[in-house]
Amino acid sequence: MPLKGIKVLEFVGLAPGPLCGKILTDFGATVTRIDKILDNQLDVLQHGKRTMCVNMKDPEGQQLVRRLAKKSDVLIEPFRPGVMEKLHLGPAELCGENPRLIYARLTGFGQQGRLAARAGHDLNYAAISGVLSMLGRRDEKPTAPINLLADFAGGSVMCALGICLALLERHNSGRGQVVDAAMVEGAAYVASWLFLSRDLHIWGKQRGDNILDGGAYFYDNYETKDGLYMSVGALEPQFFELLRQRLELPEDLPQFGDEHQERGRRLLTEAFLTKTQAQWSKIFEDIDACVYPVLDYTKVHQHAHNKERQSFGLLGDAVAPRPAPRLSRTPGKLPKAESTKQEELIGDLELKPEELKRLLESGVLTLPDRAKL
Repeated sequence: MPLKGIKVLEFVGLAPGPLCGKILTDFGATVTRIDKILDNQLDVLQHGKRTMCVNMKDPEGQQLVRRLAKKSDVLIEPFRPGVMEKLHLGPAELCGENPRLIYARLTGFGQQGRLAARAGHDLNYAAISGVLSMLGRRDEKPTAPINLLADFAGGSVMCALGICLALLERHNSGRGQVVDAAMVEGAAYVASWLFLSRDLHIWGKQRGDNILDGGAYFYDNYETKDGLYMSVGALEPQFFELLRQRLELPEDLPQFGDEHQERGRRLLTEAFLTKTQAQWSKIFEDIDACVYPVLDYTKVHQHAHNKERQSFGLLGDAVAPRPAPRLSRTPGKLPKAESTKQEELIGDLELKPEELKRLLESGVLTLPDRAKL
């Protein structure tokens, strides 16, 4: 496990922080969640992590956090700027006591700037990043990318990358640093190609009229006879020709040209409605026409390719993607549904039995029953 031996403190917030912690967990780090409640049903990404509740408004709770931070390599906090400083747990205090600590701050707008103190969600961050303006069909409002773009791609993944870069740099300098992971900037950075490719011929039109955003009939999704969908990405002429042959489209149907798009979309729509998704999948299975089924997320693990690569596993009863990317010698792995490291918390806290009992009884510290040993 490439992050074996790395200790992480994760202050639990909404989903971006927990996914960042999950990435580190899946690749071997020991992650301790500091939450407000033990049974947090909203956090579905806590598998393999240790959990404790600390009243951080209490000076003794703050001391517990400082004690853990002194022994940690990484800290992840998702609060608005200034919250941790008010608790005397900001980077000035904790990095001062542990110069090797990597203090990762995951927020929507970053640690400074006009919007830094404002509330927001994925849709808002994607909007301010400029990327949301590129998403959506012609003559329709911009389409929300669920919360994948800013929360997870621009937030969780970029924060995890920042942490790993800081760990690598620490190997040379021996010093930690602050990672300022703003979801607005992360979403924009993930979309670097979209910003830097605007002079290419594939763009130049309004949203929804370009080749990759729904304006081309040969790059779209089509409904099948059984109400499912096939994805068509026949961009290159050789792929388009195979698509045309398998769908038995007219030989005089051009691929490009604005005047041909409506006719092409009508012909593909009619063609795909004649067979089921399974039938079309078989027809296109062994040729490079760039046509594949849109798999339902509840059945994706049953697809032959995903089964062969064991791309999905189980976390309890839930189907979960296995850690990516794959490393040849030290791959990540899905943790067990229940953490097996919970009891180690007592040792890390370095509390005498009577001190532990007093903190538990006062409510400053709360541990799962199996860890109160």
